[in-house]
Amino acid sequence: MATTVALAVNDLPGGPGVRQMDFQTPATQIAAEQHWLHVVMMVICGVICLAVFGVMFYSIIKHRKSKGHKPANFHESIAVEIAWTIVPFVIVIGMGAMATKTVVAMKDTTNADVTIKATGYQWKWGYDYLKGEGEGISFLQTLDTTQRAMSDAGKPEGDNYLLKVDNPLVVPVGKKIRIITTANDVIHAWMIPAFGVKQDAIPGFVRDTWFRAERTGDFYGQCAELCGKEHAYMPIHVKVVTDAEYTTWVAGEKKKLAALADDPAKEWKLPDLIARGEKVYANNCAACHQANGKGAGPIKPLDASPVVLDADKGKQIAVLLHGQNNGAMPAWKQLSDTEIAAVITYTKNSWSNKTEQIVQPAEVVAARK
Repeated sequence: MATTVALAVNDLPGGPGVRQMDFQTPATQIAAEQHWLHVVMMVICGVICLAVFGVMFYSIIKHRKSKGHKPANFHESIAVEIAWTIVPFVIVIGMGAMATKTVVAMKDTTNADVTIKATGYQWKWGYDYLKGEGEGISFLQTLDTTQRAMSDAGKPEGDNYLLKVDNPLVVPVGKKIRIITTANDVIHAWMIPAFGVKQDAIPGFVRDTWFRAERTGDFYGQCAELCGKEHAYMPIHVKVVTDAEYTTWVAGEKKKLAALADDPAKEWKLPDLIARGEKVYANNCAACHQANGKGAGPIKPLDASPVVLDADKGKQIAVLLHGQNNGAMPAWKQLSDTEIAAVITYTKNSWSNKTEQIVQPAEVVAARK
């Protein structure tokens, strides 16, 4: 059975390969240089290993006592001591010199064409286009729900298992993309092997890295820092497109954002707000609190929660805007006022919670001030 499953999986372009033993095919110049350095360093280390162990085993075999060899009697040799100091020094300096150019280039995030902030959450990525074409676009990237369902059922399918997301990060080919990383709760790491990029995302700190993709296509990575029980469900998908396709995508995303920019002064009816809140909850809350609102382990349940049932709606609004329990419950300020009002209204009127309470977007606006 295991053999059948293994044979059903194919290489994923831009992602892992079946029985992959080497680096992924580089999609950036930095990744290609890293691969070259890896090979060169392995060759150097291999030669050193063969030389050292070759001399050692030759000496052991040829000069063993059973052959009547008489050991030399000396205390020190200036020539040998100079040799074993200078030769390793030259080798290390040479290896460092080869790596320096690439390491310096990896850290040079200046003159970027597009700057994007990647924020790690338990367990998804938030992207904000800060500078360049696409400035103002913002969205969350979450594991596709079908992937999670396959995992829960123990029936993995497809070459992109646990790598398919709902919203790929879209960037133009041939342009320098600066990625600013941070985190909302615990340490995460943004990693795309084909780009030669891995940068920690640390709460309270801002780090950065960059890449310039040399070909179009889909490229995959994952959070590379153990960040909690859902760590395996935090993939990264970058879609590299042509300049024309990128411009079209930007225009489409801005139209979507404009359509979602609800008037916070609008007065909603309870059924409409519950329906809107159900979608927000499924996309952002269900992974931790579960679809039935029961929570799990340290995650508090929302069903029959005193805060949710409390007549003081400001308590739950404050939790969503500011978080609680030292980041165990993250702040969700990136959601719109209408989305926060909708998801709170949904939780107050779902499962066994039948409060008939409604939170209007205007109340969230007031709480943000």
